[in-house]
Amino acid sequence: MKIGIIGLGLMGGSFARLLLKNGHTVYAIDEKESVMKKAELMKAFTERLSVENASELDMLVAAVFPRSFKDAVTIYLPRLKAGAVVTDFCGTKKTVVAAMKDLKEDYPSLVFVGGHPMAGREFSGIEHSSVNLFEKASMILVPVNADVYALDALKKFYIGLGFGGVVFTTADNHDKMIAFTSQLCHIVSNAFVKNERASEHFGYSAGSYKDMTRVARLNPYMWSDLMTENKDELYFELDELINNLSKYRDALRSGDKDKLFMLLKEGNDRKLAIDFEKNK
Repeated sequence: MKIGIIGLGLMGGSFARLLLKNGHTVYAIDEKESVMKKAELMKAFTERLSVENASELDMLVAAVFPRSFKDAVTIYLPRLKAGAVVTDFCGTKKTVVAAMKDLKEDYPSLVFVGGHPMAGREFSGIEHSSVNLFEKASMILVPVNADVYALDALKKFYIGLGFGGVVFTTADNHDKMIAFTSQLCHIVSNAFVKNERASEHFGYSAGSYKDMTRVARLNPYMWSDLMTENKDELYFELDELINNLSKYRDALRSGDKDKLFMLLKEGNDRKLAIDFEKNK
């Protein structure tokens, strides 16, 4: 396949390299020339994406911020052939899917499907990209203008690249789940490491500290943008967490060992039940 990629950061760069490894042709572009030079040195694309060669594409991927999606793809859409897939790697879906719904009115022959690979690292930039980033990762797809045949082809395409599975959902459900499984985790980790004890943890910490603080390291520009895009869903999840934490705090304040035991047991049992369902 011939695939165009807009945005060569960690996600776009890693996907470009994975595609090349699997024999696909990659046309890529990034708004920063310095990034293009790095990508060129890393041999991360076949050719620069342009309006002229967009007509050759089977798929166009926008690995950009959600608010930038529409402007990023619009210049290429008139040149895409019928049946070409237009997708994205954005971390939230409501803004992107709304843009896709608008665009499909003008380009009904194109396949519009929102996408979000559930993979990442605490580092950003193409210099930290990896051909193995998406190995066994879940790929979330939000259909906008696609029939069952196109969706089946996309599923097979991603599985063929090494993804562990494909999940189909709606924009609303995607953003609700991502608020909990991703964005909330980054806030908790980021807040946790602000404790003054963090600078003194050496020699006193093991796996628990490492697990809790890994995603405290992040790109604040990107994450503040994504979290603001999804503020209503994230606010709800953060409020829910604070309410739960207050129960542990109150049990400790009153010295209520039985209450603390029950809270800890509830959490433990909940984790075991979820893992059991997953592994059935």
